[in-house]
Amino acid sequence: MRMLKSEQAREFWTAMALLWLSGIALRLTVLAVPPVITLIQADLGLTGTAVGILSGLAIVLFGVAAVPGSLLIARIGALATLIGGLLVAAASSALRGALANIVVLYAATLVMSAGISVMQPALSTLIRGWVPHRVSLAAAIVSNGLLVGETIPVMLTIPLVLPLVDNSWRVALVFWSLPLALIALLIIFLAPRKSDENCGALSSDQRWWPDWGDARVWQLGILFGSVNSVYLASNTFLPGYLTYVGRSDLTSITLTALNFGQLPASFILLAVSDRIERHAAPFMICGMLMLGCLAGIVNTASAWTVLYAGCLGFLGAVVFTLGFALPPLLSAPADVARVSAAMFTISYSESLLVCVFSGAAADFGGNLRFAFIPIAISASPLVLLPATVRFQRH
Repeated sequence: MRMLKSEQAREFWTAMALLWLSGIALRLTVLAVPPVITLIQADLGLTGTAVGILSGLAIVLFGVAAVPGSLLIARIGALATLIGGLLVAAASSALRGALANIVVLYAATLVMSAGISVMQPALSTLIRGWVPHRVSLAAAIVSNGLLVGETIPVMLTIPLVLPLVDNSWRVALVFWSLPLALIALLIIFLAPRKSDENCGALSSDQRWWPDWGDARVWQLGILFGSVNSVYLASNTFLPGYLTYVGRSDLTSITLTALNFGQLPASFILLAVSDRIERHAAPFMICGMLMLGCLAGIVNTASAWTVLYAGCLGFLGAVVFTLGFALPPLLSAPADVARVSAAMFTISYSESLLVCVFSGAAADFGGNLRFAFIPIAISASPLVLLPATVRFQRH
């Protein structure tokens, strides 16, 4: 009996470690670009528009490729889809640095983003298959890994990686692709096997296409899209706003607060996620506080702005982690992939639209503060929509 419990514990923590590493892989190669974007721009002669396109390609593919990811899971299984996504993302990310053509750079970025996109519903399915009784904790583990994956390349590329590779952005991108290949190998050799029937390929009579007529699919997509929209659009428009109000000196510390503010929330949720799952109140409370933070940002240009941005990042991480757990928590095992795929498609499409509308609002109003109106509107569903969601499994 003790041997059995020891084996179960070892398999449980192995699954958690692999989920955490996979979460890191979701963002590692994407966030490797911002620290070297000026080098890329100077080397390839990119215009500002070209840089914007390069930055937006990942968001587009995260939404577009999620549903094909559900199809892959139905045909070859979640584990094979995750491994394949990792290897495709690693290879295409490395190609971004190996080839000098801007068209190839765009193409490789598209392929890399598609590989990462199919990993997202695969991870939701594996969470349900590997640790069905600790779904919220596993989702918090993946979210924590994702946030760490956002932080590591931003922190280490300029002070550590670039000096090691003779200031070459090409070699730096290749460098950050290597961990994905290593994570894929670890999953191949260490992934739990006896849970494969819960997260493998579906039978031929089961569906992979999302049920777009299901109200819950749209509820989850809009909830998850709210936090994604606030995060992506705030990162996009905060620098311009601070420059507009004459406090460009606060740009670096404010963006740092917004992004690093997510990490404490993620670590706290590792301890309490199981206690607050399936409840509307955490979403609604965070939504109201996020609206307060956005109002604080556009009405200050001081240390208070930094504080509001840090709190916004903290609250966003809470919603992101709880939202990521909803498809495996609320769906039947066979439906996790298609529900999560629909959620990611809706959420990233919403994020892209909010960024566009925020830019248009700033142009129309002639004031960068107007950019935060669509951002606030996108956060508003968090206040009311959770009360309409049935937080019980179908």
